[in-house]
Amino acid sequence: MNKFALGSHRVALAAAMALGTVTTMATAASAATLRVTIENLAPINGGFLTPAWVGFHDGTFDLYDRGESLDDFNGLESLVEDGDTSQLTDAFAADNPDGVQATLLSDGPPPLEPGELTSFTLDVDPATNQYFSYASMVIPSNDAFIANGNPLAHEIFDDAGNFLGADFIVLGSEVLDGGTEVNDELPFSTAFLGQQAPDTGIDENGVVTEHPGLTVGTILGTTDSSALNGLPLNFTGADFTAPGYQVARFRVELVDNQVEDVPEPGIILGLVAAGGLVAANRKRKQTA
Repeated sequence: MNKFALGSHRVALAAAMALGTVTTMATAASAATLRVTIENLAPINGGFLTPAWVGFHDGTFDLYDRGESLDDFNGLESLVEDGDTSQLTDAFAADNPDGVQATLLSDGPPPLEPGELTSFTLDVDPATNQYFSYASMVIPSNDAFIANGNPLAHEIFDDAGNFLGADFIVLGSEVLDGGTEVNDELPFSTAFLGQQAPDTGIDENGVVTEHPGLTVGTILGTTDSSALNGLPLNFTGADFTAPGYQVARFRVELVDNQVEDVPEPGIILGLVAAGGLVAANRKRKQTA
C-alpha cells in the first residue's frame, strides 16, 4: 500500500470509526467540567489505538462480560472489529438517557499513534454520572480491544458528589479478544493492514477472552512486506504479550465544579468528520 493509499485508508477508517461521538447530557443541574485524556503508551513500532469511546453513567452500563458472547451486548462488536463507535454510542444513549459520552479523536487522522495523546472536556452531573467506562480497538488486529467489563471499576464521584478522579494504565495483559472474528490477521480482514470494508473477517462465534497476542510474524516484523500489502509501517513493537507492556493511560481530571446549566438531552456537542476534525481540547505528543 503506497502512502496515498495509506492516507485514503486512514480517512476511510476514520469515517468508519468515529461518525458518532459526543451525545446526550443531563438536564439543568450542578455540573462538573471534566477533562478525559487517553495516551497511547505503546513503544516505537507498537500498536495503534482507534478513537476511544468514553462514557459517564450511573454504574449500570455493562460493556461486556468475560466468557460471554458480544451478541449479548449492544454496540461493542463493531468497535472491536472495525473501531466504529457509532453503534455503541446509540446503545449507551438508549440505556443511559442521563449519561454523558464522547469519542476521543487524535489530533490528525485516526488512529492514535504510539506516544500520542488526546483529550476532551465535557460536563457531567455527579449525581447521575458517578462512574467511568472506556473502550478502544487495538490495531492491527481482527478483534483485539481494551475496555472495562466492570461498570463500577472507575468511580469518579462518591455518593456525596465529591470528585475522586481516575488515572490508570492499561497493560498488554489486559488486551481482550472479542471472540467475534477468527484471528487470521490477514491483510484483507485485519483493520489497518489492508481491510477495505467493515465486517470482512471470518465469524468466530466465540466469547470474550484474554487475547493470546498477534500470531502472524509479518505483523510483528519481517522482510516479507507482501503479506502486509506493501504497508509502509512495521509493528516490531506491537507484541502486547511482552512482560510489562503498556497499552494506554487514561486520566479523568476536574477542570471546574461550578453550578451551571447543562444542555437538554439530545443536544449534540460535537460532530466528527472523516478527516478527524473535532471541537475538542486536544494535545499531541511526538514519539521520541
